[in-house]
Amino acid sequence: MHTSVHMLADAPAQLLPARQLMAFTLASHIILVPLGVALPLITLVMHYLGLRRNDSTALLLARRWSAVMAVQFAVGVVTGTVLSFEFGLLWPGLMGRWGDVFGIGFGVEAWAFFLEAVLIAIYLYGWRRLKPRTHFLLGLPLPAAALLGAFGILAANSWMNTPQGFSLDAEGNPVDVNIWKAIFTPMFGPQYWHFVVAMLLTAGYMVAGVYAVGWLRGRRDHYHRLGFTVPFTIAAVVTPVQFILGDSIARSVFHKQPVKFAAMEIVWKTDTRVPEYLFGRLNPDGSVSGGIKVPLLDSILAGFSPNTKVVGLTSVPADQRPTATQATIAHWAFDLMVVIGSVLVLLALWYGLVWLRHRRLPASKWFYRGAACAGVASVVAVECGWIATEVGRQPWIVYQNMKVAEAVTSTRSTTLWIMLCVVIVVYVFIFGSLLAVLLKMRTRWRLADEQQAAGHLAEGPEADSPYGPRSPVPAGDGAAGGSGATPSEDGRP
Repeated sequence: MHTSVHMLADAPAQLLPARQLMAFTLASHIILVPLGVALPLITLVMHYLGLRRNDSTALLLARRWSAVMAVQFAVGVVTGTVLSFEFGLLWPGLMGRWGDVFGIGFGVEAWAFFLEAVLIAIYLYGWRRLKPRTHFLLGLPLPAAALLGAFGILAANSWMNTPQGFSLDAEGNPVDVNIWKAIFTPMFGPQYWHFVVAMLLTAGYMVAGVYAVGWLRGRRDHYHRLGFTVPFTIAAVVTPVQFILGDSIARSVFHKQPVKFAAMEIVWKTDTRVPEYLFGRLNPDGSVSGGIKVPLLDSILAGFSPNTKVVGLTSVPADQRPTATQATIAHWAFDLMVVIGSVLVLLALWYGLVWLRHRRLPASKWFYRGAACAGVASVVAVECGWIATEVGRQPWIVYQNMKVAEAVTSTRSTTLWIMLCVVIVVYVFIFGSLLAVLLKMRTRWRLADEQQAAGHLAEGPEADSPYGPRSPVPAGDGAAGGSGATPSEDGRP
């Protein structure tokens, strides 16, 4: 029997369902994270343009995006709370022994969450009720609160990857905790900025993709042009930056977590002049099946020289490294993330070159098809990044200090499988409800614009300002008589 099979046989029965439950809830929650972290900043950029240019369309877009931001935040509260409970319920060994060391990150995230909730409420309430400048200034802390929440989560995760800031007593328990060292670990900086830029990039492409679809369907008005240009420009600007940050964090993993790097690059034996495999599968005997082999490239990428020594998986005992299957999963996730990032760089360069040369948006339908897909592709890349990070660290939950099997709950595996099924059903309902609400909001906004256009042909459908009194509602038009005056936009009947 192979070593990896022995390891699986020795693992607690609770380990697989606990990991599956955590993976499902995290993968579901992370779909919402880009909008939660970056949509406030994108909204405020549009808000600023509306005030500076006295552009009612920009203000209308900012107002509608703020409504989406609030709905997304409400759903994120549910999925994020589930994750918080799972840390304690599924991994009591982790929280019981190490909670005093890295738990400060979760405390920061919780504080930022409540602050963001208050700020979103104030920002939504301010439309039509506050002076334009005052309202905008009250919204400025929103991006900072979102970044603070990301700070807390990334501080905890980076500590799990490169733990420090403590000493161990004779029984192996952490003592003499240094909070600052526990927060600012060697991996914190690379992980945090890589994550933040990824969220900004992903949110920008997600929002722009909605208007790219409208553009492909023939909606070429100022509303759709502006709704596409602002978020796509933000995403396009940071996409090359993200590519550089991605290379930086990979190099940090190479130096700080060499075994994880070996898993991500499916390197079996420590050596120099190591080839790069694009995809491919690592076999239990160390051979690689399939994929595209590029000689010397892995050593060159790791240390800018073909003579760079790359640590292999066999540098540590089998029970202290990912299995061949886990390494393959981490490798595919990493490669897919790099491929998507490369394609997004090309899309951003296309956009930038056309703008610099002609001072206009690209005219090709293929560009807008790519832009429409970019949001989904970005979410997939974010998911792949977390898979590479978490699977590549196996079997450690606290790198080189505690294994996942040592942290898992003692709850019966059958109960955990039932919990997973219940959570899947609940999450299908939650995300289905979110989609239904967003589609309903879109329908009401489109109807409001059509009715506004019909009643004010000289002004157009985006002329109603979010500030000041509402436009009069024509008789028989109901609550949708003015653009920006529907219940879904301001929360009032």
